[in-house]
Amino acid sequence: MKLVVRVKVLPTPLQAAALEATLHACNEAATWAASVAFENEARRPLELRKHTYAEIRERWGLGAQAAQHAIKKTCDAYTTLKANLRNGRYGRPGTKRHTRASGKPVVFRPQAAQPYDDRMLSWQHQARTVSIWTTAGRLKGVAFTGQAEQLEVLAAHRQGESDLLFRDGKWFLIATCEIPEGDLNTHPVGFLGVDLGIVNIAVTSDGERHCGRRINRKRERDRKLRSKLQKKQTKSAKRRAKKYAGKEARRNKDINHKISKRIVAEAERTGRGISLETLTGIRERARLRKPQRTTLHSWPFAQLGSFIAYKAKRAGVPVVYVDPAYTSQECSLCHHTERGNRPAQAVFACRVCGFVDHADHNASHNIAHRGWYVWVCGAQSMAPELTLIA
Repeated sequence: MKLVVRVKVLPTPLQAAALEATLHACNEAATWAASVAFENEARRPLELRKHTYAEIRERWGLGAQAAQHAIKKTCDAYTTLKANLRNGRYGRPGTKRHTRASGKPVVFRPQAAQPYDDRMLSWQHQARTVSIWTTAGRLKGVAFTGQAEQLEVLAAHRQGESDLLFRDGKWFLIATCEIPEGDLNTHPVGFLGVDLGIVNIAVTSDGERHCGRRINRKRERDRKLRSKLQKKQTKSAKRRAKKYAGKEARRNKDINHKISKRIVAEAERTGRGISLETLTGIRERARLRKPQRTTLHSWPFAQLGSFIAYKAKRAGVPVVYVDPAYTSQECSLCHHTERGNRPAQAVFACRVCGFVDHADHNASHNIAHRGWYVWVCGAQSMAPELTLIA
């Protein structure tokens, strides 16, 4: 199982200047290669290499490996663009957005991430330094840091390329690690159902609620602050907005990590699997008032699901996905399904058997039941191949 670990790089001012110049040169070369690929319809690495390799090395002074990576990055960008166009990411063919995306070469930002292989980057884990290639020569003794758990995973399981990234004035290295999977529990005693929502981000069939009210109030204050700063358009407002950029996303990610860790730990402790809702169309299914729509569309439900999946895979906990249709209207006791069973947002009251429960708790029981049926039929989940854990 592949995971991605991000560590912070701590270069000196001279080292940072060399790294920045390297990123600029590599991305300028990749942008030029993208224009050549667009003009010559050469979007495969071997074909594009014939048109660009020699000039990239001579014009930008890149080493052999850096030039190869710049060309491969260009081809990968066109492959991603083609897939997005095919899947309707830019609308239908003929629309302005589709034409604009497909009618011009790919352009890379000056500080876009640059891949490094083992010939260009070596790790000294005990000293917590790296030796890294730059256009100014090889830099040795560049310090990096991270959480203890991250560094242990990095030292034991790193494989393949690492990406050098500059973001918000900070340097990072993103490394791919191959993590061994835990022995799958092939005979779970049951399934822990997880219902996702807005008022409660996640509710388990054990009755544990991960409440979202306090979080949503904080997010609403952040949105009002962003709106206020955007309207001012002063230098100080822009400086403050930049300071807070990404703060909400980082907080949401931290919350999702904590929720997923608790859910997986409980399932592992009790010998059960985890039953999740199929997230496809979750935003289209929900009917909310206008003030609630921003809250729904800005919460990373897919991220929470992927965190649960990869943590469960590491622990050997089986995960299944079920159809969430009518789980909020179905009685978990007698399975009578009726819209009138939900007299209020948080209340479930079955009109046939009289069973009363919290609506999200009742739905999580239905998801757990459906998870068991899916497991019996022989279907189980696949965790995402790459998940950022830092």
